[in-house]
Amino acid sequence: MLNVVVNGFWGLREEDPQAIAERWYATLTRLGDIDHATFHGWHEAGDGVPADPLLMPSVPALADYVVRENTGPDLDVVGYGASLWAHNTDAAKVTSAVRAGGSSPYVTRSVSVSFRSRTVGEDVDVVRRTPEILAAVAEAWDIDAGQVYDRPLYRAVADHFGLENSDPRCGRAVFLSERRAARAPEGLPGAYTPAADGGLVIDLTLGGTRTPSAETVIDVNTELRAAGALEPLTAPFDRAKL
Repeated sequence: MLNVVVNGFWGLREEDPQAIAERWYATLTRLGDIDHATFHGWHEAGDGVPADPLLMPSVPALADYVVRENTGPDLDVVGYGASLWAHNTDAAKVTSAVRAGGSSPYVTRSVSVSFRSRTVGEDVDVVRRTPEILAAVAEAWDIDAGQVYDRPLYRAVADHFGLENSDPRCGRAVFLSERRAARAPEGLPGAYTPAADGGLVIDLTLGGTRTPSAETVIDVNTELRAAGALEPLTAPFDRAKL
């Protein structure tokens, strides 16, 4: 069963629904450029059935949606969360989720693009291009660190190092912001691709041509951690990136 996730995290960065909508629109536009067959026909979060309302992405529509999805007196502190999903013919179900904004130094900001299917396999082009999707997400959201993973790999890495959910780590691919990238050692078994704002994507799938073993990924995590490239942000957060 297909269950692959691209995600990214960052620390304290205050943003309102308009700013969040601008980043989200840039994300959805880039995803559509990568694979329109998968990334179109976005539904608002709901029961996950075709009757859920469709949302035609635009900055105003996304800003309105973020406002509608979040109620309460302290949103300027805890931030805003929302998600959209699409499930098109012959494609995996994909979900785009964000948690951003707020002034709390204890709230982790995050973005994810997840793929799930019982009939679509990991050999489809869009899954092989997940390192490229990671780079697109990193650029749109100016993230601190991010990765591509499947569930067994995520559990293997988390259990081996005793990681919390928001701790930086490498999966099938990893994104490192500029300061993290400067600490990354050379010679890891992956393709190194410079990304926006001095960041770096290290793709252990080599463009989707292989699936790295859990042992390989754990070894890469060990080297990146030893070099300080996966050092967690200091909590409480006082910045968005390392």
